[in-house]
Amino acid sequence: MGNKLITGQFNDSFIPVMDGVTNVVKNYAYWLDKKYGESYVATPAYPGYVDREEFPVLRYYSIPLKMREPYRIGLDLLDINFRTTIKNIPFDIVHAHCPFTSGVIALQIARKKNIPIVATFHSKFYDDFKQVLKIDAFAKLCTRMVIDFFNRTDQVWTVSRGAADTLREYGYKGHIEVVPNGTDFDIPENIGELVQQTEKKLGLTSSDLVFLFVGQHIWQKNIKLLVDSLNLIKEQVQYKMFFVGDGYAKEELESYVRRLGLDDRVFFLGKILDRDYLRSLFARADLFLFPSVYDNAPIVVREAAAVGTPSLVIAKSNAAEGIVDNVNGFLADNDSISYSKRIVEIVSKRDELKNIGEKAQATIYRSWESIVDEVYERYMEIINSYKRKHRIS
Repeated sequence: MGNKLITGQFNDSFIPVMDGVTNVVKNYAYWLDKKYGESYVATPAYPGYVDREEFPVLRYYSIPLKMREPYRIGLDLLDINFRTTIKNIPFDIVHAHCPFTSGVIALQIARKKNIPIVATFHSKFYDDFKQVLKIDAFAKLCTRMVIDFFNRTDQVWTVSRGAADTLREYGYKGHIEVVPNGTDFDIPENIGELVQQTEKKLGLTSSDLVFLFVGQHIWQKNIKLLVDSLNLIKEQVQYKMFFVGDGYAKEELESYVRRLGLDDRVFFLGKILDRDYLRSLFARADLFLFPSVYDNAPIVVREAAAVGTPSLVIAKSNAAEGIVDNVNGFLADNDSISYSKRIVEIVSKRDELKNIGEKAQATIYRSWESIVDEVYERYMEIINSYKRKHRIS
């Protein structure tokens, strides 16, 4: 343990809104706070939710973000208590995980306090803008504003090489560091018992073929392709499919499943905050189905790998980084025919799934603690080089 480091993690969403970026922010804050000093999370307030984290969470006034429930939009200027509190924290470095309100707050703090700011590019913003704004020119304009934000920070990180390529496509020309995501899925010793409890809860037998998707229920994640693929194999394969998560497309997706007559084998479990239950679902699944081409470095693929469950992802997508077909996971083309054929091929050799799952565990899984140890080292380098550049003693 070197110097005691005071860091701020800034993001436009945090628990109880669960997504990949929330997961990153939570683990950065938890491990930095536990091992290296003090770490604060700054994020919009969520009505009725009380924070129970082991590190301080600073909330500022917010209103709902229409079209993208459960997300909220922060209005920090209206929150004098928040502004006073944050002004008095002697940060060494701030980290923006989002280029919008929370990122702008982080940038203001960095400039006022003369400290460095790191920004991570997590999401394909252009796809989000296009979905909400519907007009390509608007989406491009908003994307330019995002690039402008990244240009004003001291170092830009992405979570994978593929995400770095996406950021370049958006027009960012500066230096990019790749800092991967981890997973907090340590394998409990009683995982066998937990799996049995989950089988009982969901009415599964030990021989049932189980597929799983965990993630936001939004069209950008290619969930229609997933359901179409499940529909194409219904005559050939006996399976049970579980969707875990929440999102604006959930109701439409459920009615689509009913329309195709798949509701006797496709089930929606909603948002699951109980980590043991979620772990046991990942562990019980024979195959994790994740056809998203929207995600940059999906933590869920690592969570599946952590418990030895292989994933079927789309070839050449950012989610496929590090996956070698038929070695530590599976690849398909980005269409329902290719995806469904791959499912049929994979499950016809069900005995090989276990070996491929073990390979996934050995090659894809990395603990958050080891990632954050690396983050701490990187932070210290950035702080030192910032001081040299700006001649701060």
